[in-house]
Amino acid sequence: MKKAEFHLALPCENLEKTKDFYTFRLGAKLGRYTDQWADINLYGNQITFTKSGDFSFDFKNYRLGEQILPSFHFGVILDIEIWGKLYSNLLVMDLEVTTEVTFFENKIGEHLSFFIKDPNGYMVEFKSFKDDREIFKAE
Repeated sequence: MKKAEFHLALPCENLEKTKDFYTFRLGAKLGRYTDQWADINLYGNQITFTKSGDFSFDFKNYRLGEQILPSFHFGVILDIEIWGKLYSNLLVMDLEVTTEVTFFENKIGEHLSFFIKDPNGYMVEFKSFKDDREIFKAE
């Protein structure tokens, strides 16, 4: 069975800044695009950004352990080597990246995580699980 890729469509304020961020900063691939929308290939997942002008989301936060996290966010799960390389590359670019955090340490679902804000204000999370078999495993 073919692995299912994820698709997400989101509004964006500035399409050029958004394409630049995802392709040059995060290393994603640009797919099909027009002057009104663009498909981004983020590790095999399709995100379509649609030019919309100003928009707003009220970001409410929640606590997970010692960390305060944004309720509204999306992201991808990466192999630890790819995760580490991306994290290091983003730090070198002097971008505002959250410090790496380990969630559920020594428990089911243990993973490293960091967040970065894109030009539209979206929080993008990158995770790497200690054991991929625990991504959806309940206690």
